[in-house]
Amino acid sequence: MKFAYSEIEAQVYPNFKGGEKKLTAKMFFDGQNRILHGSLEVGGTIGLHCHDASSEVIYILSGDGKVLMDDDVEYLKPGDAHYCPKGHTHSLQNNSQTEPLVFFAVVPEQK
Repeated sequence: MKFAYSEIEAQVYPNFKGGEKKLTAKMFFDGQNRILHGSLEVGGTIGLHCHDASSEVIYILSGDGKVLMDDDVEYLKPGDAHYCPKGHTHSLQNNSQTEPLVFFAVVPEQK
């Protein structure tokens, strides 16, 4: 299935998952799975949350990021990917001082 992000309207999510500042995302959602192109503004975060019913893969396109996952810290740069398996907790932070953290994420719902 093809879908064009150029045709999907961007949505702004302030304080996403209890985070700081704004996440802007173009998201495809079929009722179970989310596939999104997102951007966290400078100083922005996605709050710490648990993937009880899904996993998540985040691929960094531009900017520098930091992930807190369970008890670990991961630093991400363009070309890096982060995987959060079902049942684990993570957050995402824009570590760049001058540019948005731009990423592509897939969140498949799991039974």
